[in-house]
Amino acid sequence: MKKKTLKVLLCVALVMLFATVCSVTAFAAGDVSGAIEGTWNEAKGQVQTVVNNVVFPVVDMILAILFFVKLGTAYFDYRKHGQFEFAAPAILFACLIFTLTAPMYIWTVLPS
Repeated sequence: MKKKTLKVLLCVALVMLFATVCSVTAFAAGDVSGAIEGTWNEAKGQVQTVVNNVVFPVVDMILAILFFVKLGTAYFDYRKHGQFEFAAPAILFACLIFTLTAPMYIWTVLPS
């Protein structure tokens, strides 16, 4: 048992040593944050368009489907047990309202 543990530790140590020897430190030349900010400022309009026209509608559709399915299952549970569970449909409805209204204000909340 000790020989196996020793072999495993030796292998791990060799792999770490090999990774350390083969790694190269990279230094950035110039203003990296300025380049990132410039790229974001150029692409911000395209990102906003895609998020507003593709991402939010897809999320809205998924949440709407989940909301109505959960509402149906909660109704059938109510018919079966006599107690209606409001938590899951309420959470899905709140998320749906949030994502439906998010394109109106989300770009003013995020820093530009």
